[in-house]
Amino acid sequence: MSGAVRWPAEWERHAATWIGWPHHEPDWPGKFEPIPWVYAEIARVLARSEQVEILCHDASVLEDAEACLTAHAVPMDRVRLHTLPTDRVWLRDSAPTMVERDGALSWTNWDFNAWAKYDDFARDQRIGAHIASITGTPRTEPVRADGRGRVVLEGGGIETDGRGTMLVTEEWLLSDVQVRNPGFTRADYEALFAAELGCTKTIWLGEGCVGDDTHGHVDDIARFVAPGVVVLAHEEDAADENHRRSADNLRRLKGATDAWGEPIRVITLPYPRAVVMDGQRLPASYANFYIANGSVLVPTFNDANDRVALNTLAECFPDREIVGIHAVDLVWGLGTVHCLSQQQPAL
Repeated sequence: MSGAVRWPAEWERHAATWIGWPHHEPDWPGKFEPIPWVYAEIARVLARSEQVEILCHDASVLEDAEACLTAHAVPMDRVRLHTLPTDRVWLRDSAPTMVERDGALSWTNWDFNAWAKYDDFARDQRIGAHIASITGTPRTEPVRADGRGRVVLEGGGIETDGRGTMLVTEEWLLSDVQVRNPGFTRADYEALFAAELGCTKTIWLGEGCVGDDTHGHVDDIARFVAPGVVVLAHEEDAADENHRRSADNLRRLKGATDAWGEPIRVITLPYPRAVVMDGQRLPASYANFYIANGSVLVPTFNDANDRVALNTLAECFPDREIVGIHAVDLVWGLGTVHCLSQQQPAL
């Protein structure tokens, strides 16, 4: 495993967490009103153990954010608000990924094409440069070896144990419709992950969860909770499409080893009942949790399995507070807690 580059695991110490204040109503059509209050609750929990950096689309959004955070009793000395125009606020995907490079921290700034879904993403493409400027931290922009421009990736599609092992899905990167890096092969991606993230072992899962419109991001289905330990969203109901997908991913993980040659231990998380809005199945998954310095923020769905998921994660993180974040409205934006956050590791 390369000693020059290391991508820290999410449970390692953070200097801050970055989020973007919600402002794009079409992301939550007809249900935007409660969303800022969900964000305020997320910020309140995060601020108990780390700095919270919040991008605000313009001065008006910043004023609204400040009023909402103050009303929600968020300690404003733990929060910094930055005015920065953005297209959307899913910072897991549009913000850069921080790594240790030769003993210092730097941002790996992927190119971003809005999941090949939207035409308006030019402002989101500039987020990495702005975050690097705000933090005073250098950044790199990985380019394709074939000279065909920058590498397009999103943070929601990659997951690491901090020791050179990572999880991705074939659906996201190798499916028939290549919407990120046309012509890239499995070997190309594995070489990229080794060079840019220090990950010498890539475990390829199959498909993501039903309703995920990102083409199968891994952060809705499988997450490292410790070196060699993965929690996997697993659907027991054979009549649900997630059953077939999760059974295949379970089989792959049970036969996998990490970068050190050690077998992967798998802990299963249930899925909540199907969450449907206007006839659309949404990507409701407890696996979209976020690991902060002192807590683990877990999306909940007013479902009997909320308790099972929270208890399972409490056993995985006995040194952290497990906090449920109501996500029935939030998931209408096709993402929840992990999708909206990006950690800034600390050395």
